[in-house]
Amino acid sequence: MEPQLGDCDMKKEGTELLGFVPQKEIVYNELLPYKDKLDEESNEILAEIKGNLGRAVQLREIWPGVLFWTRKLSTYMRLYGRKFSKEDHVLFVKLLYELVTIPKLEISMMQSFARLLITLLKKKELLSREDLELPWRPLYELLDRILYSKTEHLGLNWFPSSVEAVLKALIKNCRPYFPESATQEMLDEWRPLMCPFNLTMQKAMGYFELFLPTTLPPELHDKGFKLWFDELISLWVSVQNLPSWEVSLVSLFARLANDNIGYIDWDPYIPKIFTRILRSLNLPVGSSEMLVSRYLTNAYDISHVVIWISALLGGPSKQTQTQLSGLFNSITSFFHPSNHGRWLMKLMKLLQRLPASVVKRLHRERYRTPTWLTPVPESHLLSEQDITDFVESMKQPVLLAMFSKTGSLDAAQALQNLALLRPELVIPPLLEKTYPAMETLTEPHQLTATLSCMISVAQSLLAGGQRFPEGPTHMLPLLMRALPGVDPNDFSKCMITFQFLATFVTFVPLVDCSAAVQTRNDLTQVEKQLCSASAEFEYFVLQFIDRCFALIEMSTLEQTREEMETEKMTNLESLVELGLSSTFCTILIQCSMEIFQVALEKVFNFATTNIFETHVAGRMVADMCRAATKCHPAEALKLFLPHCCNVILQISDNEEVLNEEELDKELMWNLQLFSEVTRVGGDQLLVYRSQLVQILQLTLHLKCKQGYNLACKLLYHILRSMSIIYPREYCSVPGGVQQHSDTYLPIKDWGQPGDLFNLDIQWHVPSTEEKEFVFYLLDLLLKPELQRLQEYTQGEQDISRDEVLQSLSIVQNCLLGAGSLLPPLQGEPVPEILTLMFICTDHILEHSEDDIKSLFSIIKIINDLLHFKGSHKHEFDSRWRSFSLVKNSMENKLHGSKQHIRALLIDRVVLQHELRNLTKEGCCYRSVHQDLINDLLRLSTSHYSQVRSKAQNVLFTALGTYSLCCRDVYPAVLEYLDPDRTDVTQQQFKGALYCLLGNRSGICLANLQYWDCITLTWPAIIRSGMSPCMSLEKPSVVRLFDDLADKIHRQYETIGVDFSIPESCVDVALKMMKSSNPEPTPCAASEQEELEGRKRQEQKNKDSVQKYEKLVADLLDCLHDRNLPWKFKQIAVGFLSLMLRDDHPLPSSAVFFFIESLNHDSLLVRNVAISAVSGILKQLKRPHKKLKTSLQSYSLLTGDRPDNQWLQYDSSRLPRSQQDWDECCFIEKTHWGYSTWPRTLMLYAPPDEQPKQGKTRQEMNESEQIIYDHFSDQQFIDQFIHYLSLEDRKGRDLFSPRRFCLFKGLFRNFDDAFLPLLKPHMERLVADSHESTQCCVAEIISGLIRGSKHWSYSKVEKLWALLCPLLRKALSNITIETYADWGTCIATACESRDPRKLHWLFEMLMESLVTGEGGSFMDACRLYVLQGGLAQQEWRVPELLHRLLQYLEPKLTQVYKNVRERMGSVLTYIFMIDVNLPHTQPTMSPRIAEFTERVLARLKPLTEGEEEIQNHVLEENTVGDQDERTQAIKLLKTVLKWLMTSAGRSFSSAVPEQLRLLPLLFKIAPVENDDSYDEMKRDAKTCLSLMSQGLLYSEQIPQVLSALEEISRISSWHARYNVLTYLQVMVFYNLFTFLSDAKAVSDVRALVLRLLEDEQLEVREMAATTLSGFLQCNFLSIDEPLQAHFEALSKTRLAKRKRRELGSVVDMISSADLVRRHAGVLGLSACILSSPYDVPTWMPQILIDLSAHLNDTQPIEMTVKKTLSDFRRTHHDNWQEHKQKFTDDQLLVLTDLLVSPCYYA
Repeated sequence: MEPQLGDCDMKKEGTELLGFVPQKEIVYNELLPYKDKLDEESNEILAEIKGNLGRAVQLREIWPGVLFWTRKLSTYMRLYGRKFSKEDHVLFVKLLYELVTIPKLEISMMQSFARLLITLLKKKELLSREDLELPWRPLYELLDRILYSKTEHLGLNWFPSSVEAVLKALIKNCRPYFPESATQEMLDEWRPLMCPFNLTMQKAMGYFELFLPTTLPPELHDKGFKLWFDELISLWVSVQNLPSWEVSLVSLFARLANDNIGYIDWDPYIPKIFTRILRSLNLPVGSSEMLVSRYLTNAYDISHVVIWISALLGGPSKQTQTQLSGLFNSITSFFHPSNHGRWLMKLMKLLQRLPASVVKRLHRERYRTPTWLTPVPESHLLSEQDITDFVESMKQPVLLAMFSKTGSLDAAQALQNLALLRPELVIPPLLEKTYPAMETLTEPHQLTATLSCMISVAQSLLAGGQRFPEGPTHMLPLLMRALPGVDPNDFSKCMITFQFLATFVTFVPLVDCSAAVQTRNDLTQVEKQLCSASAEFEYFVLQFIDRCFALIEMSTLEQTREEMETEKMTNLESLVELGLSSTFCTILIQCSMEIFQVALEKVFNFATTNIFETHVAGRMVADMCRAATKCHPAEALKLFLPHCCNVILQISDNEEVLNEEELDKELMWNLQLFSEVTRVGGDQLLVYRSQLVQILQLTLHLKCKQGYNLACKLLYHILRSMSIIYPREYCSVPGGVQQHSDTYLPIKDWGQPGDLFNLDIQWHVPSTEEKEFVFYLLDLLLKPELQRLQEYTQGEQDISRDEVLQSLSIVQNCLLGAGSLLPPLQGEPVPEILTLMFICTDHILEHSEDDIKSLFSIIKIINDLLHFKGSHKHEFDSRWRSFSLVKNSMENKLHGSKQHIRALLIDRVVLQHELRNLTKEGCCYRSVHQDLINDLLRLSTSHYSQVRSKAQNVLFTALGTYSLCCRDVYPAVLEYLDPDRTDVTQQQFKGALYCLLGNRSGICLANLQYWDCITLTWPAIIRSGMSPCMSLEKPSVVRLFDDLADKIHRQYETIGVDFSIPESCVDVALKMMKSSNPEPTPCAASEQEELEGRKRQEQKNKDSVQKYEKLVADLLDCLHDRNLPWKFKQIAVGFLSLMLRDDHPLPSSAVFFFIESLNHDSLLVRNVAISAVSGILKQLKRPHKKLKTSLQSYSLLTGDRPDNQWLQYDSSRLPRSQQDWDECCFIEKTHWGYSTWPRTLMLYAPPDEQPKQGKTRQEMNESEQIIYDHFSDQQFIDQFIHYLSLEDRKGRDLFSPRRFCLFKGLFRNFDDAFLPLLKPHMERLVADSHESTQCCVAEIISGLIRGSKHWSYSKVEKLWALLCPLLRKALSNITIETYADWGTCIATACESRDPRKLHWLFEMLMESLVTGEGGSFMDACRLYVLQGGLAQQEWRVPELLHRLLQYLEPKLTQVYKNVRERMGSVLTYIFMIDVNLPHTQPTMSPRIAEFTERVLARLKPLTEGEEEIQNHVLEENTVGDQDERTQAIKLLKTVLKWLMTSAGRSFSSAVPEQLRLLPLLFKIAPVENDDSYDEMKRDAKTCLSLMSQGLLYSEQIPQVLSALEEISRISSWHARYNVLTYLQVMVFYNLFTFLSDAKAVSDVRALVLRLLEDEQLEVREMAATTLSGFLQCNFLSIDEPLQAHFEALSKTRLAKRKRRELGSVVDMISSADLVRRHAGVLGLSACILSSPYDVPTWMPQILIDLSAHLNDTQPIEMTVKKTLSDFRRTHHDNWQEHKQKFTDDQLLVLTDLLVSPCYYA
């Protein structure tokens, strides 16, 4: 309780200083050494943000004002957390909500507001529903506008790819705050979309999943999920074939279950839930490999499944846990490492996430501070027993998965979470696997797998606790056995061992407290054991050091590499170095002083008695020494410093050494050692200041480059350790490791997390002495260098290049070392360095541009001047990443609340300090930055490509940091591209292009999101094509332009032209200006200012439009320039196409250009123009007036009802006159009316209120006139159609949606104005059967039909009079290449159109179906085209479907395969509407049941006969002598095609109907997998395979079983055999539904046991396989009665053989007895094969029993042999373990059997 009391006091003080109670601060700020000044600082910033943000909104300045200050707010939250009062929090949220939902806001701004709003809402416990309510509709409108944009596909809107994810996250975070009435409103809004045949179903479900609130308090449940739960769950239960929207439902249910644990009774649904989960894992079962593709694409997302399962656990009925255990039992064998397949990833994911999810739930129930969210009721909390059961059910699969082929990471994460729950269940079996793995030398994979799992359970193991007190005793044995893993020959083993040692040691202070056993008498047994064992720590540390030395000696740079240039460490070596140094450092930090002294001695001797080369081994040793000095600086420096100083001084006594090119090795090594050991606390170094200065002066000017580099490093380390703030130690116990005493026992600290409130960090804060010393060094060493460079640049002193480089490195290291003490760049700071850099750059670039190395150095210095604030951003980022990695892997997710180890917490505080340094200084952009950046630009366009690329990278970083400097830079870059300049070199040209292109992550200058930039940049890029430097011969330059154009196209987002801010925003802003604590600093704007702000904003909108128009004009100018190369014209056309928008029409000059380009000679340009013109036509579309109408539903039923019957196609009431047409109420969208009617339906007003048709040219605007003139011009149209019908690529000319949109737009906007000109073309094209011409005319016709939506009746009638003959002609000319295009054409034409409008089309298509004219191919094509049209109409054409079915039924006995397949597909669509969904009326369309009746009657000749059904051979339809039987076989083939296609398409399977066809299929289907069978047999097999995978309702199971039972008594053994394969798959795919029905289980068992005694050998063997499968997935269990049954059978006596009579070949054993005996043996063998990876208790006995039959008659002998060899194969790997289960006698017998007998005996 104490820390909480302290907490309250802290909070009180804090609130007095701040003046408010902060919502949630970042706790780590409290631990910084300067925490006292933070409150004042944060209040000042917050006041500024509030004031300026409110003011910017008031002045309507969305850019840069609002955007800049919202960014400031998110930075503030990164630094201080949510450090503002609740009132402010609510105001910020409301303001941002208003901003995000501004309707015409540019998308990039919307995204940045949305991201901030997400951060503000993320911690939902801070704001309850009382504090905040947000409306849902604005978000829905925003999402709908973007996700289902009507204009995006026409290129009128360019959205960034990230927008969908951002919006969904935003809605997710706003969801808890929707008002209580929201649920009902949402249902009213989206229920009408629920038409299962339509895409809108997906839309409705997607919206439900995203929006429906599930966190309402229990008293509001009636207004929440109770309104929809029953409806949606019954829908989910009844859908059988995984439509794509089922995934959304699962996600919604998972969220609902998780948010309302204990308030919903899931029990009735649990078997169904688990059956569906098992199905969606897509595991391979049985012999057939047929999978419906839909099952793979629409499978459930594991993350939803896991949440759902973990929310269902617990509660009074333990049903979920039973089913979960069943699930894991049935899939355990799939986890075995010998199994592999595409399903493995899913299984591993399930394994990894489920424990994490349960831990999360447990944390919420037991450890989380209660919030306003509804708590879990008492009755449904997880009990201890629940947790134990859960861990038990998961243990087996996890331990198997450890060695899986995908790596052990998933298993390790699972174990980490399971060990948090029940260490005593999980860790012992893991240890049993680990110890042997450490001993083995032959299986390194085992070692890496077990070690990575041990690492993840380290904390649970070491903390011990009541559950697992003996845990810590394993610490030392594990450490000692892991040491041999430090092995220079096996890299991965070495790394995992380092990680293992470091992890374990981090948790344990290494103190020898063996003496405590004598001095204290209050120790438990385990504690005594630990104390005694701790005496070994010293031995362990010394052993480890020896191992490291061995590793280092193996890694020296061998001779081979010294001669080569690669002196750098290889990648692997540097990883080993990192592992070694960090592990050693961890071990020393955790050592007690005594052990440390011994270790230090050892390392010191090793380092000083040998001389190492400084590249590989030297670095490793120096690292070890550094680690030692870091832990206890005073002790270690005493040894190292004097030694190194003496050696260095001794060697460098004589003068020549200093000027040698190659330094003495000993000197080098000591310098390296010296430079590393000085990385310690600055105050410790001050003692040795004179030696340090002496060495620095001596070595900084060595001639040898490596030498002075080491000296620079030394200088850098000294300056740095004196000038920055950092913690001195990272020990796991505050105050360092202490010896044991009477009151303190170090063992108690094992595995304990750090305490955030008593971290007691020892900070190093630079003292005045240290600062003085730093400045003294700078004066002493930096001044002369600057002087020297100054003279060099003025030409007074001639210095060699190497010396320049040397001076520059010294300058750079001084900057880096003392960076945090130097004043920031404020215009004129360290003026000498800056001006010097400018002069140096100029000088080198002019006089010795090839001095690349000095230029590199200058670039680095500029980079540091711009960005260095004590640490680099990229270093900080990588440290932040590695911190998160370590945190996630070692986190205790069960207790939560930052219970990390102390070292990790300290690390986080340091990161917080660095983050403040990096962001707090802000990035004010001053003139000095401008100068530096201009320098960078010069370097980026200099002569050498290496210099260019280095400088460009620095430049891009700078642009990212100082976001406003882009506006300065791009004009300077564009100057290099100016075609009129002659003084630009090709290098500069390329450099400038690269600067525009930017790097992968950073900003792209060519595409900044504002008008000023684009209006200059894009034309400049295109004009640069005329620059003298531009040559299309150079591939590198061409590629650059390609990349640039590509990047612009990829990244361009539509830039706004309307920046207005609505009044509702301003109201919230004013409230914010009136809030107090802290008072907003600039006060609210006066009315006068507000008026000016408004004017400015209106002006800005005008400017934007002008700039937009200017850019279009500029691009057009470029295009009209004759000298521009074609490449650049194409780029320009591409840019121009990006300029289409939906809120501003394209200027008419551009319209003219695009219309002309429709006939351009380049295909690429034509295609762009087609897209663009479609967009232009959309812009010019005249709005049609709509009226609100409300239609009442009579009932809650969906489907065909009296109130939607008038929508359906009825040939007796078709509008066939002007008057009927005008009176008819057309509803175009197919989904309206199937479900409930919407509250208000928007319908088109009557024709007289619509815009006038057939406008004359005078009534059109300019753009329309341009289009009108061109398309009325005969020549233009001729050319255009000629181009469209050209062959593009043979066989690849598909129906093009873009061209369709173009024609649709033309006919929609201009009625039938262009028909007279197009008509002759259409007639000509239809007659030509080439694929490109047919495709072209199909596009025109579908565009015509869709474009004629609003034409008057007379025009429509004329249109159809023209089209019908054309289509007839087309359909008679159809070819294999073109039938798909015509199908698409008709489908597109019918999409979203009222069928009564298209009655001409349908009647025409119905009239000429399967006539046999033109052969079978024609028939199939006509069916295909008709199917395209009818499928689009879904449920609205029952009459046509009936007519079609009536027409087809007699013709189902087709001979030709292609027609049969097509018919099967058409039948699927005819019956698609007959669904079995809840609350759905029986359909008016054809019904499967009635159809099946009629088919069965015709199949009678086949069902009655007993003989084998052979395929008929006659393929000609000869009339006359065909008997009923042949007809029936033909019919059957078509029916099979129908069954196959409908398996994957319909929503519910018609099980009762299918069952009646089953007996037939079973008879036909072949037994072996063989492709040589004829089509009918193969189809029958496929059908069975697909049907067996189907999902069954619980009420259908008895029906299916009785059918199978019946079939299994048929005389045909093929049928009986197939029953078994069918049963295997069916049971597995419906496992839990079967298990929940006891009678079904016993029926299945009886059936299998009966078939086990079948007279046919193959059937018996299949029955045994089936049985072993059922036993393996725990569907049946091996119990006493079952074993006894098999024993009895297997002991059936066989009558003795009689002597063979002459001439008889057959042995006289009665077959019935043999069958029974064989059945018994098969049963026993099935038992053994059912557990392939372990030996249960019953197994040894059965094995012995089986062996008794080894010499029986065949086929028994075969079975026994096969079983034994299988047993041997599967149990061979872990035989040592399995042996334990047998007695000695049994082993003897077994060994005889399993050692293979000699074949020759």
